[in-house]
Order: sequence, then C-alpha cells, then structure tokens
Amino acid sequence: MSTEFRVLGPLEALTDGRPVKLGGPRSRAVLAVLLLHSGQVVSTSRLIDEVWAEDPPDTAANVLQGYVSQLRKELGRYAIETREPGYLLRVDHDAFDLHRFERLVSDGIEQLERGRAEDAAALLREALALWRGPALADVADEGVLRQAAARLDELRLVALERRIEADLAYGRHTEVVGELEGLVAEYPLRERPRALHILALYRCGRQADALAAYREARTTLVDELGIEPGTQLQELERAILQHDPALDLETSRRSESMSGTRSILVASLELEAVATLLPLAEPLARVTGPHELVLASTVANASELASASAYLRRLREELATRGVEARSAAFTSVMPGADLSRLAAEQEAELVLVDAPDRLLEDTRLLALLEDAPCDVAVLVDGEAGGDAVIVPFTGAEHDWSAVELGSWFALGTDLPLVLAGASSSADGADASRALASASLAVQRAFGVHAEPLLVEPAAGALVEATRDAALVVVGLTDRWRRDGIGHARAALAASPHHPTLIVRRGLRPGGLGPRSSGTRFTWTVGP
Repeated sequence: MSTEFRVLGPLEALTDGRPVKLGGPRSRAVLAVLLLHSGQVVSTSRLIDEVWAEDPPDTAANVLQGYVSQLRKELGRYAIETREPGYLLRVDHDAFDLHRFERLVSDGIEQLERGRAEDAAALLREALALWRGPALADVADEGVLRQAAARLDELRLVALERRIEADLAYGRHTEVVGELEGLVAEYPLRERPRALHILALYRCGRQADALAAYREARTTLVDELGIEPGTQLQELERAILQHDPALDLETSRRSESMSGTRSILVASLELEAVATLLPLAEPLARVTGPHELVLASTVANASELASASAYLRRLREELATRGVEARSAAFTSVMPGADLSRLAAEQEAELVLVDAPDRLLEDTRLLALLEDAPCDVAVLVDGEAGGDAVIVPFTGAEHDWSAVELGSWFALGTDLPLVLAGASSSADGADASRALASASLAVQRAFGVHAEPLLVEPAAGALVEATRDAALVVVGLTDRWRRDGIGHARAALAASPHHPTLIVRRGLRPGGLGPRSSGTRFTWTVGP
C-alpha cells in the first residue's frame, strides 16, 4: 500500500490512487502540521498550539490522541509514530508533492545557473504544474497554518519568477510581457516581477515603455511605503538609460541575476529606538551578502510623518558613510504590527529586528508582528553595551535553533566568541552537555563557528549571573509563548541591565545565514 500526500492546494491523501477520508478541519490540521514537519517529532503541546491556537479545550490532549487514532485507521497503523514528546510522520520523498516541488525547483535553478535556460524552464514548469490552487486551501484558517500556507504560496511565486527568468534567458521576452504585467498588478509592491517586466520590455525594443514601467514602480513604492526602489531596480534603470550591452540577449545568455538583495528589516515600534537597534543590525548586515538594511517606523498621524522620515533618512546617510547599504520608510498606521509584517514579506526580509515595548508580549503591535512576520523576528530588550561573548541559552526547542543561528550570525559580524548555555542538571540527573555538543557541531558544520559550552544551575537567577558579562544574550521563545508568555527565565534575562537581550521567534523563511538555495525551500534551520 502506497500513500501520496498533497499540500499544494487543498490537503489530500491518496492510498493506491484513492482519496483518503481525513475527517473534519482539526483532524486535517493535525495531519497538515505533521506533514509540514515530516521526519521530525512534533510535540503534543505544539500540535495543540498550532491546531487550537490560543483557545484549546481542557481535553485537547485527549482529543488530539483521538484525531491521531482516526488518521491511523485511514492511513495505516504505522503511518504516524508515537515518539516522545509527541508524534512523527514519515513520508517517502517522492510521495509528498511539496518535496517533489522543492526538488524540481532546485534542479531548475541549477540548470539556469549553468546557462541551460530551456532545460531550466521545463523543470520549473513541471514544478509549477504540481499546484492545484492556494496551498492548504481547506485548512489554512486553522491556527498558525495560515502562516505556513502563505510561505508555501510565496515559494510558488519564487518558482514562477525563476521560470520567467529562464524564459527571458532563452529569448522568450515577447511571450512573457503579458504574464509579467498580470504579476505586477497582483503584487505591486514586490520588486522582482517589476525588474523582470522592465527587462522584458527593453528586450522587446520598447525602451520608453521600460523606463515608464520603472517610474511607475518608483511612484508606487514611494506612495505606498515611503521607500525608494532597491539597488537592483535603480541599476536596471541606469543600464537602460546607458544602453548597456549586458542587457541584450545577444550579448549575454547567462541567467539574469534577479534573485534580489538579502535584507534585514529594522522595524522600530518607537522611533527613537532605531538608534539602539542599529548597533546590532550593522554587524549582521556585513555578513554573508552583504545584507541591505531597511529602516522602518510607523507613526500615529500624518503630522509626525515628515520628522520621522527625516530622522530615518539621516540614519541611512550615516550608514552609507560606513559602507552599509540601507533604505528607509516611515508611514502612518493604525495597525503597526500587521503593516510591518506586510513590509517584511514584500521586502523579502530574512530577519525582523524590533525594539521591545514596555509590556513586551502584551503589546498588540508586537504580538501581530510575531504572529504574522514570515521570517525570524528578534525583539531587542536594551541593556548596557559591552561584554566579551555572545551567549545563547539552549534547550533544543524550535525557537532555540533560530537563536543559535542569530547568535552565530552576530558572532561572525563582531568576531566575538559564541557560548551555548545549558542546565547543569535535569529531572533525569543528566546535564545539557550532550545537547550543547550536538548544537556546537551543527553550528561548526553550517557556519564554521565554534561554540563553547557553559553549564549553569537550572534557576533563573543563576542564568542571569552567568550571562552578566555577555556582549549580547540571544534566547528563543518557548514553544507555548502565545499562552505562557516569555517565561520566568527569559523575563529575568530581559530585566537584567548588564547586557542587551534578543528574544527570538523562528519564522518559516530561511534565516540570514541560510544558503541562497534555501530560499526555495519551505523552511531551513541549522538544527537537525
């Protein structure tokens, strides 16, 4: 008996080609979560959080067990394993449409980079043909699956953009102009389709139309976001004005570099906090890329807009003198968290760096950002700068791995040592040294960063004392942060005046140290 799973459209499972009954919305959501983490153990508490979000019933664990039992009856008793602290679903690679899609896209991009544009376009068309509609269309409103569905739909858009790049690279510019016009209309604030559209127009001999398309792009970005076009669009306009031969198909049949600049969104909830965020953002911007900084802040009313914009512009000009590429935007908003999340999506940010409000997770602006931002979010609780190491408290939980990645990123940007801290004892009497060793090996393999272990007594006060001389503490949120907040240990670290603290929520986009190829995968992490 063979079972095929599909998430690139409504959730489906087919056994020997026949549809499987998957039950109601929450039963289907359980299967969707397990599928999106196939090959990994998903804890019971995390399944409850993702399926019921903030309002699980008291009997949620028992109800969840019932859903798993019912799915086993339909999919086979061994389809879902019980594995502490939750469940694990194993799926054959070719039996899952998401895995096939990722493989085809990866192969297509590899062919494109080798200059085999026609082969690349064929592979990317095959990948896109797997889609049957919006991802997880029948369960995307359940809990955090909404964010997962948005990430999947983003992958489809990236694959479509790369397929159009391949078409352009082997001379199909006339055929794709109309398709690109529709894509620009659907995603007016996304810069990559606009760059492809401008290039296609130019290749068709329509230089005036290409320049008009650039002016329209700039007007839209400035009017909607208060932000100038990125370097890629600006350089494309300059090349068109200069009739740069590199734009001509006859001169160059290599893949057009339309992958965009890697970016970090520095999103201040309070305008004056930008100055405290930049000392952390600037070292990150100089690593692996480098990255562009997008400085953004919202204001309550239009009367504050001019002064906020001028302040951000001054900071951007100061960054430029230090060789850091940056753009800035200030805009009015009645829903700052949601609007900053939207900006992170549109600018394809790999990290949102944001200041901590006084009430931290009780602040609706921050909650909206944590809920909706597609990438990792790091919340800065300011403290006295200084210290001689980057310390990451580590338990092996999901958000801890993103904290380790961000800590490694900052260590690379500052040449500071990285230290992973764990408990000196636990309920079973063992210390955390084995987990710290595994994490250190993963970090060395992925980033070439050595991480020293630090064992600390399992008490909040001991952890605060152990991190007293840190230059920066980076700590992941708990898996149950929506209901339990940041917890006592993290609250104690955040309250310490001796060092800045970053509280990290892992997103679905690959982080800033992820390889370029990871941008076309559903998720990526330094962890196992």
